[in-house]
Amino acid sequence: GKEVIIANAIIAILTIGGQQLFSFFTFSCPCHVGQNLIYGLAFLGVPALILLVVGYALNNQTWRLVTGKRSPLQKETTPNQLLHCKLICFVLCSITGRALVAPITWLAVTLINGSYYVCAMSEYVSVYYYGADPNVTASERRRILATFPCSQLVPPELTRARDEVILLLRYQSQVAGWLLIAVVVITVFLSYCLASCFSPLSFLHFRYWSSYVHNEQELFDEATDQHSRLYAMQHVRKFFGFVPGSENVKEIRIPSLREWQAISGLAFLKRVDEEHYDYSLLHDWALKESVNGKFLKTDEDP
Repeated sequence: GKEVIIANAIIAILTIGGQQLFSFFTFSCPCHVGQNLIYGLAFLGVPALILLVVGYALNNQTWRLVTGKRSPLQKETTPNQLLHCKLICFVLCSITGRALVAPITWLAVTLINGSYYVCAMSEYVSVYYYGADPNVTASERRRILATFPCSQLVPPELTRARDEVILLLRYQSQVAGWLLIAVVVITVFLSYCLASCFSPLSFLHFRYWSSYVHNEQELFDEATDQHSRLYAMQHVRKFFGFVPGSENVKEIRIPSLREWQAISGLAFLKRVDEEHYDYSLLHDWALKESVNGKFLKTDEDP
């Protein structure tokens, strides 16, 4: 839908901006044999990998897929194992597609920029630079080529050779970047075409279904917030004798030291019976303790 397109566009723009800042402030090629490749590939690949992991982590569908465990009820509602596997594959593809937006943008932008690729591949260029001794050893040649990304380390007689090597590497990097963009665009387009072809819904019916799912999730989130607030309010009222926002509070409850200790500390989800859990220490206290203790009259009335 439109929200997905806008979200992906924002992610791509932020990634492009981050890449430019990252390159400007942190990237400095070592210009040394054996180190250029590791350094260049690290700057090219590691941020992309991190962005991929973050993309998975920030997608709610990821946690919906991996959280919890199969229950007897779930087995009853999904008798068709093949259909269940297809659904999981579809969700995984959807999650992966969203997660790949940022890393692919990073790779495409860095390849078009060319700096990382030039640093990584300079010593492997198979050209004979101008003005060089034809009898120079292969190791010495690699050492000289490795210095090409750093103009201040290149002797004046090799300036022309350096320019030729840098242009060649930038050409290769930028072509790879545009090819990556072309492959991704074509793949996305074909994926949408195939999904539409095999969809059991018509175009308008699919738009209605997308709108319904979006609205249902929004309403569910709103109901979740309100329901949990009302539920928590009962426990807070039992502990303090009132809830925030109450008017004309006549009295407040003074919790005891034992009660303060009972609701303090680390809380884990606690199973009460086959169907219910305690969500917090306050929740556990409120369900177990009866309403008693010390109450104090307030002087709100004039």
